[in-house]
Amino acid sequence: MSRTVELAGKYGESIIDLRRALHQVPEYDLDLPKTQGLILQAIEGLDLEITLGKELSSVTAVLRGGAGPGPVVLLRGDMDALPVTERVDVPFKSTHVGLMHACGHDLHVAGLVGAVKILHELRSELAGDVVFMFQPGEETTGGAPIMIREGLLEAAGRRVDSAYCLHVQSAGDPLGVWNSKAGPLMAAADQLSVRVVGAGAHGSEPYRGKDPIPVLCEIVGALQTMVTRQFDVFDPIVLTVGKIAGGTKENIIPDDAFFDATIRSFSVEAQAKVQESSVRLVEHIAAAHGLTVEANYRVGYPVTVNDAAEYTFARQAIVDLFGPDRFRERAHAECGAEDMSYVLNEVPGAYVNLSACAAPDPETAADNHSPLADFDDSVLPDAAALLAELAVRRLARGV
Repeated sequence: MSRTVELAGKYGESIIDLRRALHQVPEYDLDLPKTQGLILQAIEGLDLEITLGKELSSVTAVLRGGAGPGPVVLLRGDMDALPVTERVDVPFKSTHVGLMHACGHDLHVAGLVGAVKILHELRSELAGDVVFMFQPGEETTGGAPIMIREGLLEAAGRRVDSAYCLHVQSAGDPLGVWNSKAGPLMAAADQLSVRVVGAGAHGSEPYRGKDPIPVLCEIVGALQTMVTRQFDVFDPIVLTVGKIAGGTKENIIPDDAFFDATIRSFSVEAQAKVQESSVRLVEHIAAAHGLTVEANYRVGYPVTVNDAAEYTFARQAIVDLFGPDRFRERAHAECGAEDMSYVLNEVPGAYVNLSACAAPDPETAADNHSPLADFDDSVLPDAAALLAELAVRRLARGV
């Protein structure tokens, strides 16, 4: 048995208790004082160099290996919850009204704390250092770029060489099965907000005004045509208009109308192209009807890309620890987005998923972000063992 797996068993009960304590006090966005406090309490007394965030409630902890100089490895766990009202009946249910750890970040934190404890026991044998990244704001404004700006990647006194993290899933795969792929794993996520500016009039005399409603509808349809006719199906984008607003009454033509869209892409080239193409399209269609638009294109999280060599390395560690039946290679990337992408843009690394599905049928189970998302925290020792094992093996590999 691997030493990391053995030590994970030793700390299994304590990290499950930690996860359940975290689950009861979910916090949102960048300010997570209770979550930060529970993390600091869990790692108190360990030989770590701890730095707290200035703009956010992050925790960065550095563990120095005792076997001489070597690489720097980063392990990450995100901390924040979602504005979701929990509908899962568990004894450790959320006590914060309207907030829930519906994406499993409480498991991520607990798993990373377990890795801290395992590696602390092994520190005399480690040739190099480990940076532990406890990160707020993954679901919102993006805590990772803030932590990078505050010195995360140089926290050990020299730059991080490799970075790894995991994400739990409440559906899709049987309990305990890992999955990932090389290359693009998750999409870039941008936002397009458009105001179509017309001129109001009575609904019975539309020719006296400039009706923004049909122009907006035409734009929405044309955006979908743009997706299928201007973009390579093998380097796709996904464009979804999720919000439309305009008007106050059926017989009044409004002055303006609005829509918001999310745009997902899987390459830098497609992301740049869709920004230019979508804005040009909405402006020109409005102009063709004698109207104007105010288009605001906001670039969001970049594409999450697994380095090919680091992905192979992580996959081998999973197979060695848990067996080949516990790993599934993804055929395609997914359209969700992640701000771990900022870290992986800076240093090579790997991002893997672990099923914590608590339902008998993972195909019909409630997925992440659902108020019914239910995570089986019995996977936590495995999560902690893998994170620790990746650090041990990467440090042993040398610079």
